[in-house]
Amino acid sequence: MPQSTEKSMLLVDMGKLEIFCPPSLLKNSFVDIAFETSLTDISSWMTSHHLKLNPSKTELLFIPSTTGLHCDLAISFGNSLITLTLGVILDGQLSFSAYIANLTRSCRFLLYNIRPFLSQEATQLLVQSLVISRLDYCNSLLAGLPLRAIRPLQLVQNTAARLIFNLPKFTHVTPLLRSLHWLPVVARIRSKTLMLAYKAKLGPAPPYLMAMVKSRAVPRALP
Repeated sequence: MPQSTEKSMLLVDMGKLEIFCPPSLLKNSFVDIAFETSLTDISSWMTSHHLKLNPSKTELLFIPSTTGLHCDLAISFGNSLITLTLGVILDGQLSFSAYIANLTRSCRFLLYNIRPFLSQEATQLLVQSLVISRLDYCNSLLAGLPLRAIRPLQLVQNTAARLIFNLPKFTHVTPLLRSLHWLPVVARIRSKTLMLAYKAKLGPAPPYLMAMVKSRAVPRALP
């Protein structure tokens, strides 16, 4: 019979429970029962140590395989369909749609609250520290997403460039990005991914990451 794997980690203010199982076990509510049993055991242990597991802050992330996309979980202990990890919202399909929507909303709020009577230099400083830094945060997670998913972030960057130069809404933005030395959002994601790959290969990445990167052996001499 297919077996499952369960791992848990408990910190001072956060606990994490991971359960891995083949798709065949999803049909008989194995994951539901395993999660509920494990959460009950963790809650009992915390209670015996004068701690409390808050059901309202307990979140679930379900990442299915291609054969289990339509499986619905019915976990009764603080059931949720998304989770927040280091400020990035992950959904079950890893489409990052909720994260992109939330990031776009927060960036537009910041842009609308930057006063228009600031100098160009002051406006650029504020935009780069408050908005562009948010677009760059953990953006390597968005590598491989379709362009239509990234487009809201590109529109935010376009708005930020027009705000710096105090130009109308429909001003062509490419010359502005070149003047600011800003790469488009897709290029920024690719650049971050390549930088991480370079560090993982040549350092200073952690040893466990460097061990996972292997050079590709070319069977013939390239011209």
